[in-house]
Amino acid sequence: MSESKVTAESEVVDICRDLIRIDTSNYGDGSGPGERAAAEYVAEQLAEFGVEPQIFESAKGRASTVVRIEGEDRSRPGLLIHGHTDVVPANAADWTYDPFSGEVADGCVWGRGAVDMKDMDAMTLAVIRDRLRTGRKPPRDIVLAFLADEEAGGTYGARYLVDKHPDLFEGVTEGIGEVGGFSFTVNKDVRLYLIETAEKGMHWMRLTVEGRAGHGSMENNDNAITELCEAVARLGRHTFPLRITKTVRAFLDELSDALGVELDPENMDETLRVLGGIAKMIGTTLRNTAQPTMLGAGYKVNVIPGQATAHVDGRFLPGYEDEFLADLDRILGPRVKRESLHSDKAIETGFDGALVEAMQSALRAEDPIARAVPYCLSGGTDAKSFQDLGIRCFGFAPLQLPPELDFAGMFHGVDERVPVEGLKFGVRVLDRFIDAS
Repeated sequence: MSESKVTAESEVVDICRDLIRIDTSNYGDGSGPGERAAAEYVAEQLAEFGVEPQIFESAKGRASTVVRIEGEDRSRPGLLIHGHTDVVPANAADWTYDPFSGEVADGCVWGRGAVDMKDMDAMTLAVIRDRLRTGRKPPRDIVLAFLADEEAGGTYGARYLVDKHPDLFEGVTEGIGEVGGFSFTVNKDVRLYLIETAEKGMHWMRLTVEGRAGHGSMENNDNAITELCEAVARLGRHTFPLRITKTVRAFLDELSDALGVELDPENMDETLRVLGGIAKMIGTTLRNTAQPTMLGAGYKVNVIPGQATAHVDGRFLPGYEDEFLADLDRILGPRVKRESLHSDKAIETGFDGALVEAMQSALRAEDPIARAVPYCLSGGTDAKSFQDLGIRCFGFAPLQLPPELDFAGMFHGVDERVPVEGLKFGVRVLDRFIDAS
């Protein structure tokens, strides 16, 4: 293909495939193989057009790439576009195509990170490369950040940059990142695009019970495993109370209007049925949650251990952290020691302002039946770190998706894939959004 015919749409798929082929699996222990390679790839893609990306390594191999793209009006506050390059691990034996092959099949790019979130990384690179290639400056400065370690909480990526290099983001007041801007087709007249304006907070924790060690053949009424398992079972089966936050209320109001029916927040079963696949994402934003994920105890079958441990992934809604922690302690009881391994705040912003209008106009220009609506993410993103710098963050990685695609199930799932046409749609919307922002 000649240089004159290269466009964002024409190269976004290849960039996405290149990124997927770099194994950036994050095991949570610093042993991942590819974050440095991904940072260098991103830097090369941008340096080709004369800008000077910087690579920041917070620990060996834990690398992020940052560059500021000069805008037409440098007196205006800047815009942050951030994405992470790390992915959760994948077992190739479970997949239709190797998760690090970047295979194109059935109209999709397959691979770990295809939706979380090398698709947005690729769209951003393709759009910015095209603007640099054609000399089209953005209206204001844009800071691009391609980050390590998001999948393990961002300690070696966004958090490191915010704490150690805040000057990189000087003058930036707004930002966009992952898990938003994707479509949900209601009917032939309305397609909702969910914009993330809130995120649940997190408490990853270890639970420990101390008991009396002894011989497995003898009675023991102070068995640490028994006590811990009873507490973990209580927690795992507990249904936390329904809590309708500002963002969830706004989403339900928009959905009610789009469907032409009144949705009762006290009867969410019917609402979640209507939502189909994205119910996985919306349903868990109605309550705090605490999911047991790991158990550990003992070293020999005939020895009762003196200690048993469990790990729990806890998520709380904006404004409900204190209630969540109090509920945890009540459910677990006094014998269980609760230790925080990683915690981060819940965040929430309003669905208003010029940036939101830019998202809406860019979507409608490419999809006349588009309707942008706010929603709360059940997980978390690097936006939590950037909010500490006063940056107002949204999830906006625009994708128009086939109604039958289980998009929510792709996150950390098997056979993760993104439609080729969705990527091309995304670069068109993202380019329009930059012009309007």
